[in-house]
Formats: sequence, C-alpha cells, structure tokens
Amino acid sequence: MKIYAVGGAIRDTLMGLPVHDIDYVVVGSSVEEMVAKGFRPVGKDFPVFLHPETQAEYALARTERKTGKGYKGFHFYADPSVTLEQDLERRDLTINAMAQEVGDDGKQFGPIIDPYNGQEDLAHKVFRHVSDAFAEDPLRLLRIARFAARFPEFTVAEETLIALKAIVQSGELNALSAERIWQELARGLVAAKPMHLFQVLLNTGAASAILPAALTAKLAEEPFREALIAHFSLAGNSLEERCAIALMDLPDKEIRSWADCVRMPIEVRDFSEIFSDLGVLINQHPNYSYQAVDILAWFNRADVWRKPDRSQAILNLAENLGLKVSPLMKAMRNAQAINSAEIIAGVAAEDRSNGERIGSAFESARLAAITAALES
Repeated sequence: MKIYAVGGAIRDTLMGLPVHDIDYVVVGSSVEEMVAKGFRPVGKDFPVFLHPETQAEYALARTERKTGKGYKGFHFYADPSVTLEQDLERRDLTINAMAQEVGDDGKQFGPIIDPYNGQEDLAHKVFRHVSDAFAEDPLRLLRIARFAARFPEFTVAEETLIALKAIVQSGELNALSAERIWQELARGLVAAKPMHLFQVLLNTGAASAILPAALTAKLAEEPFREALIAHFSLAGNSLEERCAIALMDLPDKEIRSWADCVRMPIEVRDFSEIFSDLGVLINQHPNYSYQAVDILAWFNRADVWRKPDRSQAILNLAENLGLKVSPLMKAMRNAQAINSAEIIAGVAAEDRSNGERIGSAFESARLAAITAALES
C-alpha cells in the first residue's frame, strides 16, 4: 500500500499558503489491512480511518457512480485495484486533483503527481473541472463560488462555467441540504472578496435558487454590486458583519424567512435583522433628526439592555459604513447608565411586584435619558 497527501494541502503548499489540514488517500490497501495496522474505521458512506497515533483521517482510494439526486446520491467503490489517478479523477477542480507520496515518517516526498494539469491551471489562476462527472454533484457549484471569494484572482474556465450552468438547469441544487448551503455561503462570506461568491451565483443562474429573491434582484444592478464591494471593504470580516451587509437592504421579515430556509445560526440572523431595522430607523430620519421614542423602540428591538456588546457592534458597523449614528451611541450610553435601584424605589411599594408597572417605569426612565442625550 502507498499513502498520498492530496487536494487542498498540495494546492496551498504550491501557492505558498499555510496548510492547516491534510487529506490522505491510501492506494492498494483494504479495510482489513487498515484495521490490522491499527487504523480505526469511522466512515459511514465510504472507508475512512483514523490514524492510530495522529488521529488524522485516511481514506481508501475510491471511484464513484451517480445513483440519485444531490451530493449524497453516489455509490462509492473502494478496492485495492483503484489507482491514485482514478481517485483524483473524481475530484472537483484540477488544482485540487494533485498528490504527493507520504513516507513512513509521515513526511511528503517525491514529485507532485498531477495527472490533470493542476499546476498549469494554478499558474494561470484558472478554476477548471477535472471530468464530466463534475456536473453530477451540485455542491461543487457552491464550493467554486466559495473558492472564487477565497482566491479572487482566479477565473472560471469557460467549459467549467458551462458545467456549472448545467447543474443549475438540472434542478439538482434543490437536493442540497439547507445546512450544506449555509456552510458554503458562510465560508465564502468571510473570505477575501465575498462579492466574488455572489458573482459566481449570478453568472451561473444559481442566485435565484439559493439567495433571497430581493437580494438576487439587487445583485443584478451594477451600482448595488459596487456599493456592496465598498461596504465589505469598510467592515470587519466576521460572519455577522458580512451577512448583515449583504442583507442590509432587505426587510427583517424577508431576512427571517431566508434564514429559516438555510438554517442560518440564530446569532447571525438576529444581527442581520437588527442591522436592517437600524437602516429603517436611519432612513426614517434623513436629516438624523431622531425621535426619542423611535430610538427607544430600536433599543428594545436590539435588546440593548441585556446584549450591550452586540448593540455596540451593530452601531460600530453602521458608523464604519458612514452612517451618522453618534446620537444613537450617546443615547444608548445615557439609557444604560440609569440607576435601576432608584427607578424601582420610585415605584409605589404595593406595585413593586407588578412586572408591568416596573417595566413601564424603566421605559419612562430610558425615554427620558434618551431625550436628554438628544437635547444635549
């Protein structure tokens, strides 16, 4: 048997990028031999094993055959007769279909094995699919969109763009699980150039199947795309901020609906919704002549009282994008500084067990604090 490091580890090494994880493929072995050598089987769909010492994953070389819809609709065949070239042929892109042998000491040695000219495409910065089987896996469209955001200097080969459009036209995207869709979108959003993620989805026709309808319509407009690029450049690279920027022009109800569809994490969804509501508040006061009652309503919506750090992060993001939120920041500090004990003491003793009465007292105090901040 022979062991090879494959895929992203080879690509990133050639690009001079740090390698965090290495995928290993074992050629010429069997389940029985791997177990006899101390490897622990963990794969459900195909033979994957954990190294007895490093716990790294090692997969038997395999081929695959399309048997159903989606990225799970494949039958895998692993056997000692499967060659390295056959295993590499089932991979998505030529730049991910390279390998290098690994010695008994765990170190890579020898030449890069590159049967599909991945090094040439790497040099020319081209995403090119390995074989016609590429179009059978709908997840690969999202992976390339994510790669485009990570490696923005790359372009998609014309024949690969055609293959991606074929995936969309086949309707196979509908077979993807919501979790996998979000996972790829999230990784693309926090990459170097998230607009490239959206551009691939637009160019292939996948945007209408993956993104909110309102966002897809806006992305078709060049001024919106340019503004989005500018906004991304002004913000941090956290998933919450990137997602909020992408969805900032959508009503919170539409954000909630799409978030439910793609199983967006609650904290990311809430950040996006509250940021969108902040945009509505700002647009309602074009001259920044904020009304205290409107500010209090947004503070309550943002749960400023229990989640001050999130509220501050949302306001900071708005400020970074050039929105005048300094009055809101001042009002928030004032409202947060009110003395809770004094407010409760000001409520009649017989009403201090009345939650509604206490809540009303806090609302009045917070409104007064906001009003004072606006007037000062």
